[in-house]
Amino acid sequence: MLEEADDPSPGPGEVLIRVKAAGVNPYETYARAGTYGARNPALPYTPGTDVAGVVEAVGRGVDDLKPGARVFSLGTLTGGYAELALCRRARVELLPANVDFPQGAGLFVPYATAYHALFRLARIEPAQTLLIHGASGGVGIAALQFARAAGLRIIGTAGSERGLSLISAQGAHHALDHRDPGHGQAVLDLTLGRGVDAILEVLANVNLGPDLKLLASGGRVVVIGSRGDATITPRDLMARDASIAAMTLWNLTEEQLRKIGAAIHAGLEKGFLSPVVGATFPLAEAAEAHRRVMAAGALGKVVLIP
Repeated sequence: MLEEADDPSPGPGEVLIRVKAAGVNPYETYARAGTYGARNPALPYTPGTDVAGVVEAVGRGVDDLKPGARVFSLGTLTGGYAELALCRRARVELLPANVDFPQGAGLFVPYATAYHALFRLARIEPAQTLLIHGASGGVGIAALQFARAAGLRIIGTAGSERGLSLISAQGAHHALDHRDPGHGQAVLDLTLGRGVDAILEVLANVNLGPDLKLLASGGRVVVIGSRGDATITPRDLMARDASIAAMTLWNLTEEQLRKIGAAIHAGLEKGFLSPVVGATFPLAEAAEAHRRVMAAGALGKVVLIP
């Protein structure tokens, strides 16, 4: 529901952004529905952490950003589904000129999640093999771009022909249809039976058990999304000296986010990071955007335009 509200004003160390685009993430649908557990927000609630736009005003102590600067956020204080969003200065990064505002709205949650999952939890290294489930979605594409730049061999899955074409175009060495019951065997065939060094899992309630059978010795699964309970066979881990890690962005420290923001900015400037926008909606159609982001066959990022 759209409502008029007073314009927020930046306090000390804060930045007010005129929002040109706001990213839509699955977790925002859970928060809206009250199913996000301990992370359920207090009501009334304006969703949105990922925005891109221009600096409207800055608070006392912010001397390195001027009104009119193009920026993207690593979180907001007041919610991104709005014309204006208030952020802490430490959560605001400059948006390079080669990245448009809808792309800029697809940065924080997908790319920070992918970076932390790949380099902190999966501890992935060049020449290793990575399986990305749901590689055609926002997080999947972010992971694919980071991984390709890091010199990994990448197997990606998607659930539509368009999705498979997209992840191939984005640099996946192999694209598999996860609707095919034989896609797990295909992963083993592609690795000559060895298995993969790491798996990024966005739907653990469906895939976590079968994932464990696809790991190489010492392999790691990183859970970054789940919509319910999962059943596993611990012996599949034991036989491979393998491990499962899981994450949520909200556990990251400010220092970790600062470093990730710098890595994202550098990737954008160098051109090896480039968000794919799959669909845009006017702000008044946020409900439809929430339906789209949870639908099967994700293609890139869903974005709202105020």
